[in-house]
Amino acid sequence: MVVADDRQPVGLDLDRPWRLHARVALREEAFGALAYHFGTRRLSFLKSRLLLDVVAGLERQPSARAACRQAGVPDADLPVYARALDALARSGMIEQRVSA
Repeated sequence: MVVADDRQPVGLDLDRPWRLHARVALREEAFGALAYHFGTRRLSFLKSRLLLDVVAGLERQPSARAACRQAGVPDADLPVYARALDALARSGMIEQRVSA
């Protein structure tokens, strides 16, 4: 378990590769995006355009941390984004990538 800060532990490992689940679609909105999982019929709100950029970039980066850096997440905000990604992972919106 990774601890993002002293408020809430995070189970998501930022140094592992992640991706959007194959059954999830993103729809850009003024506030960020909607993520809809066609398998579970769950809807999640990505509450910022920066978080949308992180999630959209997960597949192209070697790790979630690299996706955050590529999207422009400041180091001071990394714990906030780690918690958001952890919530998306727990809800099945994103999943860990495995090497073939």
